[in-house]
Amino acid sequence: MPDLRAERGAVAVEFALLLPVLVVLLVGILEFGVAYGAQISITGAARDGARTMAIESDPARTRNAVRAAAPALDPTITDSQISITTSAGALMNVCKPGETTTITVTYPYTFLTGMFGATVTMSGKAAMRCGG
Repeated sequence: MPDLRAERGAVAVEFALLLPVLVVLLVGILEFGVAYGAQISITGAARDGARTMAIESDPARTRNAVRAAAPALDPTITDSQISITTSAGALMNVCKPGETTTITVTYPYTFLTGMFGATVTMSGKAAMRCGG
């Protein structure tokens, strides 16, 4: 029969060796989940902006709709991070019926811990036909 006293403390040593790996794994899951949620918010904000521009053809209301669609982002989305274009190819203030408007939102996402880098640029893009 083996002497169990010779194994004393082995579990504590194994746990101490495995703990950093488990912590990194847990932090990675947390970082990915929060970043993925931010990406979904950014894409949803672009979609709401495209819908607003397609229906109302008003860039100011479109920018307000984009910001209102992503209230959880901190810092909030600024006007310079919102790009409004039409199928004519240039930045436009009017969305003519039959054209397609495209809203692109670019956002500098800051990681919570910095363990996987400081920031990453996320973008969301949505397009809709103008005029309803």
